[in-house]
Amino acid sequence: MPIPAENRDEWFSYEDYLSWDDDQRWELIDGKAYLMAAPSPAHQRVSMALSAEIFNYLKGKTCEVFPAPFDVRLDPECSWKAKGNVVQPDISVVCNSEQLDERGCNGAPTLVVEILSPDNPEHDLLRKYNKYKDAGVKEYWIVNPVAGKITICMLQENGNDFEFKKDDTLQSHTFSDLSIPLASIFPNAQDAN
Repeated sequence: MPIPAENRDEWFSYEDYLSWDDDQRWELIDGKAYLMAAPSPAHQRVSMALSAEIFNYLKGKTCEVFPAPFDVRLDPECSWKAKGNVVQPDISVVCNSEQLDERGCNGAPTLVVEILSPDNPEHDLLRKYNKYKDAGVKEYWIVNPVAGKITICMLQENGNDFEFKKDDTLQSHTFSDLSIPLASIFPNAQDAN
């Protein structure tokens, strides 16, 4: 089904989303379709490095890590015909196996990581931030690969934010023993204040 991107008044349901057979990646937020651009090499390097660190940390634990593309349906109780909220975080950590099905994750993951796109950072910083908070995501990492920094947003605990730069060691708040030296994640990041 072709998606009329220029028609901003049209909305789509999860049922519509499942019927699209093209090779493009889409997200639905409040029923609006957003085409996801192909990620850059810098984006993919950071995504792979973070996914590997999280994967290694989770070995032997009950939580699982899922890199994109991986559908997360933020409204588990919503009708298939209602305005949909389906996102594809760059990295999702799911700790409740009952949320997993053949289509992805049904409900909020425990941890979500988004790597900012220089073309559209407000999509992750505003639109998706609010959806993740409303859905119950505990910890949201916003990654700026150009500046070499990660902001951890504790969405359900007083909204505290913690910033880590490329020479810091990131410390998760949900997973207290997960720490990642960011020099290995951002070896080519520019200095930014």
